[in-house]
Amino acid sequence: MLLRFTPLALVAIALPAAAQEEEKEREPLRTRIYVGPQLSPKTPGAKDLSFGPFFEVSRARGDDLFDFEAPDESFGFPVVEAGPVEFGPALGFKGKRKAADIGVPLHEVGFSFEIGGFAQTYVAKNLRVRAEARQAVSGHDGLVGELSADYIARDGDQWLFSVGPRVTFADAKYHRAWYGITAADSAASGLAQYRPDGGVEGVGIAAGYLRQLNKRIGISAYARYDHLVGDAGSSPYVRTAGSRSQPSVGLALSYTFGGE
Repeated sequence: MLLRFTPLALVAIALPAAAQEEEKEREPLRTRIYVGPQLSPKTPGAKDLSFGPFFEVSRARGDDLFDFEAPDESFGFPVVEAGPVEFGPALGFKGKRKAADIGVPLHEVGFSFEIGGFAQTYVAKNLRVRAEARQAVSGHDGLVGELSADYIARDGDQWLFSVGPRVTFADAKYHRAWYGITAADSAASGLAQYRPDGGVEGVGIAAGYLRQLNKRIGISAYARYDHLVGDAGSSPYVRTAGSRSQPSVGLALSYTFGGE
């Protein structure tokens, strides 16, 4: 039997579907904010650690789970999907370096604000891979990047554990800013002149843990260890006054609101 639909009938069919889609899009938005301290190297290559802020924001709509975000990744969020791959902006920064910060009279490096983007995808249900690149518009003026993979275990939004490897890259500008030793540096510090090239900066591993204590309050913690390699690890500054070991840890309380 051939069925025929008049324009009015088609409108009548489309309206409920559109209403359902609009209702889904308007489901309450939940926001989760993490705030706490973190301990990390004062500057790249430094042996001393310093306290800084550990801050993160996650959002989810309706009953959807909060998307996984590794606690050590740059600030950003997906804005475009191309099949299974998500793309989005990535922002990072590194604080200013002074000679007093590292105990050696080397050149200063200004505050570095980095702008770039990332691509990420799930190659398996519980395995996410991510590639990121950021260009500094101040400070070291270099290009930095990172490849990461995370195995994720979770029970909805009640708890989540992740762990995976990290590989960081950087160009010559970045390496020379943080690990290079100019003629003036050499004269002031007694260290040999050093002009590194770009390449792999470090390899490491990171782990994170989240747990909700109740509907609103939760805790978050992470630990990361990087080992400087290549030209970064061979720097006379790193070998004598700094460290190839670059650990970081953070702890935060989270508060969830909305969704009502």
